Amino acid sequence: MTRDNGAGSTKQMPDVASNSMVDHIHTTLDWVGMSEIHLPARVSDTLAGERPVSTSIQAYVNLANADAKGIHMSRLFLMLEETFGDHSVSAGSIEQLLRNFLQTHEGLSTRGFVQLDFEYSMRRAALKSSYSGWKSYPVSIKGTLCEDGMRIELSVEVPYSSTCPCSAALSRQLIQEQFRKDFEAGTVDTAAVFDWLGTEEGVLATPHSQRSIAQVRVLLDHGEGDAFPITALIDSIEGALKTPVQTAVKRVDEQEFALLNGQNLMFCEDAARRLKTALNPQSCYKDFWLRVNHLESLHAHNAVAIVTKEVDGGYLPIP
Repeated sequence: MTRDNGAGSTKQMPDVASNSMVDHIHTTLDWVGMSEIHLPARVSDTLAGERPVSTSIQAYVNLANADAKGIHMSRLFLMLEETFGDHSVSAGSIEQLLRNFLQTHEGLSTRGFVQLDFEYSMRRAALKSSYSGWKSYPVSIKGTLCEDGMRIELSVEVPYSSTCPCSAALSRQLIQEQFRKDFEAGTVDTAAVFDWLGTEEGVLATPHSQRSIAQVRVLLDHGEGDAFPITALIDSIEGALKTPVQTAVKRVDEQEFALLNGQNLMFCEDAARRLKTALNPQSCYKDFWLRVNHLESLHAHNAVAIVTKEVDGGYLPIP
């Protein structure tokens, strides 16, 4: 390897990675590269257009040449900066990046991989009032180029609220019993019942609910220059579950949120079935894997359900 010293001359420098005289164990490696590469980028969203994000990137190629000591890591880094400095993150730019990975590692590598992790901020309106606020969703985009072709995956995490149907039934029973105790004698007066329902005795017990998280991974159909359906996927998830966590709220929004929770009681199994039903008809997702996590307020453990699209050779329903 040579290096320009700035005065027009070059200086011979050692290149241990390509020195065939250096002894090493002759074997192939599945992936070699770098992680925690922090780069600013612009991501293309099918509904929101280009959005700036701050990414943490993993980039790898395989080492298919057993006689080679290593790869050219600096080339991966430089191509990341060049690609996402000049182009937005899209299916097309990711495919071109991975082809450049392999072109610059000809004779060394046959597969390339890149993963971009970032927080995707969206402005969300309150349920009833004119308030709105920013909500941040963890997003991952993965690209794999191998002998079988190009593969693009999109993952999102969406928080929501879940109220336990069993707890709701037990709460209703306690309220019934208190009602019978307070009104067991005489004729029940509508106005008295109305007033009673507004007291603490009238709502003697409340069901437990908790913040919950839906983790959804989809395998995308893609073409040259395709944008990512980040907003569309998040909207589908929140629309199916119907109890998205809120940002800025007034009392009218909090009341509406309580109503939505009461009308959408769900175990983790219910939430998983809702999401499967919502995603199944969407042809842009060739496959999906989803996991719902109910971060229990009753128990010290979480309740979890996992489901896939059940495509032959597709995602496996493993945790």
